[in-house]
Amino acid sequence: MELVVFLGSLVVFLFLGIPIALGLVLCAITLMIFSGDGDFMIIPQAMVDGVNNYPLMAIPFFVFAGEIMAKGGLSKRVVLLSQLIIGRVKGGLGYATIVASVIFAGLMGSSVGEAAALMGILYPMMKDAGYDSGRAGGVIASGAILGPIIPPSANFILLGATMGLSITKLFMIGLVPGLLIGVFLLIMWFFIVRKDGYTETITFTRAQAVQIIKESMPAFMLPVILLGGIRFGVFTPTEGGAFAAVYAIVVCCFYYRELTLRDLLKVSTTAARTTAVVMFIVGTATAVGWFITSAQIPMQMAEFFGPLVDSPRLLLVAIMIFLFAAGMVMDLTPNILLFAPVFYPLILQAGVDPYFFGLLFVLNVGLGVITPPVGTVLFVVAGSAEISLGYLVRKMAPFFLMEVAVLFLLLFFPTLSLTPLKWLM
Repeated sequence: MELVVFLGSLVVFLFLGIPIALGLVLCAITLMIFSGDGDFMIIPQAMVDGVNNYPLMAIPFFVFAGEIMAKGGLSKRVVLLSQLIIGRVKGGLGYATIVASVIFAGLMGSSVGEAAALMGILYPMMKDAGYDSGRAGGVIASGAILGPIIPPSANFILLGATMGLSITKLFMIGLVPGLLIGVFLLIMWFFIVRKDGYTETITFTRAQAVQIIKESMPAFMLPVILLGGIRFGVFTPTEGGAFAAVYAIVVCCFYYRELTLRDLLKVSTTAARTTAVVMFIVGTATAVGWFITSAQIPMQMAEFFGPLVDSPRLLLVAIMIFLFAAGMVMDLTPNILLFAPVFYPLILQAGVDPYFFGLLFVLNVGLGVITPPVGTVLFVVAGSAEISLGYLVRKMAPFFLMEVAVLFLLLFFPTLSLTPLKWLM
């Protein structure tokens, strides 16, 4: 019964349009009243305990670094580098958008931030080249889901802190699948170019190419240095976040010289607001989690999915369907914080590798940012492009289906992610 009360209250609060953080507080209060525990102090105590977690310190650093890179000139250089790499073929802007999405994911780790940055730079160029507005927005939106997959990912940091897993291993297991999604999107764009008839190409002179490579190398080298440092133990993921922030400040303020002290203060304010929202959700989700555990909801979920434990693949399919539905109505952060602790004991009982499950989990709920009715990236892209949500979804559908195909490909062929993890570790 507690499970019904929890899911029912959550759906009601979301349907009423209550912000997710406040909705989670109300869910906690509802569970507390239903269980007969009248100690309201449990909620603030649980919220403080939830954010008092050392691995979570990496999140404000990476958010800060991402904001600096978006405002300090790195974004433009990444786009130019992508155009230089693959822009010579027909439909070059679309190919460059996908390549830029892969590189941006290694810099920002945020779907919304990546979508906003690419919409500001590439969307006007695609429109000027004659691209359909929905198709241009669709390829940008579909590439934005790489942010939670390709390291450094704030969502993997949350998952690692929640499930007690190595964040370094989570980073490494996301690298190859993220690149695989990029390849699948490029393949789909190959067919879209021929269907829609895009013929534009992007060329540069030798001098321009040399200049682009010279200016983009600091941006391109950041994820290489960051992942290499984390992998070989030079610094922890949290220390890596601090390194990324300092690196971004040095490059944008002193190398590109496009970020002044006043700009840096504005970026700091934006990053602080973003971090505050994320950490508030972390705290409220932890409070709900306390009552979920107290009400033995994980045990009820285990009983519900229990008949599938002897068939790990069927169990994963059932969990993926549940998480896909959850991702359609909630963002990544609350989904990770609420459901990862619920399913973690179940997948261990079934003998599923926890890092493999973590990859599928984040990729699945990550698809939620580009699925209606509450896909955050969809609203960012549709708002910037001034097109209807339905039109954007229709034009994005081929790319979305490719990403779903990758999810099931990884699910049925675990070696695609586990074997590269062994090589990388």
